[in-house]
Amino acid sequence: MKFLKLNTLIFCTLVFLPYSLLMAYEEPNYKVVQKIEIYEIRKYSDRLAVETIDSGSENNFRKLFNYISGRNEDNEKIKMTTPVTQFEKNGKMSMQFYLPSKFNSKNAPKPTKENVSIVNIEGGYYAVIRYSGRASDKNFIKHRDILLKELEKNNIMTSSATIRATYDSPFTLPMNRRNEAMFKIVYK
Repeated sequence: MKFLKLNTLIFCTLVFLPYSLLMAYEEPNYKVVQKIEIYEIRKYSDRLAVETIDSGSENNFRKLFNYISGRNEDNEKIKMTTPVTQFEKNGKMSMQFYLPSKFNSKNAPKPTKENVSIVNIEGGYYAVIRYSGRASDKNFIKHRDILLKELEKNNIMTSSATIRATYDSPFTLPMNRRNEAMFKIVYK
């Protein structure tokens, strides 16, 4: 049995690792304005995203993936971007896929699902800590708390809920994964 698991792991690594390393997804533009040992402060421009809020009936990721797969008013397939972001909004979990930069509020395909919407994410300053490993709650909370402690130490106020950002597919080895915890901040 161990031999079978090892062979499966080797196969998946050989097949999916090169694929995940070659995938170049568009990311939102930002400028690093300050780099501190543990975190960095980025300035983001406004950007569009497709968003859904957990309704308990269907997986949030699936709803957003269906949208970019062409289940929208224009039946247009949209390239995947990174990161996928999650955060608490009005007591429920929100998930967002950023839209490629070619879209704006006028040409973005309208969602056909009731609880999927196009939203503008206001630009601004964000404090970001980057970490690898699984995108588990435990790993996220650990890094969120490290970031919060450092922000408090540096007298930087947050102005948003914690945002969880994941960049890689589930087939990426945990040690190669890019995850981030971030807060919008008050920065001068």
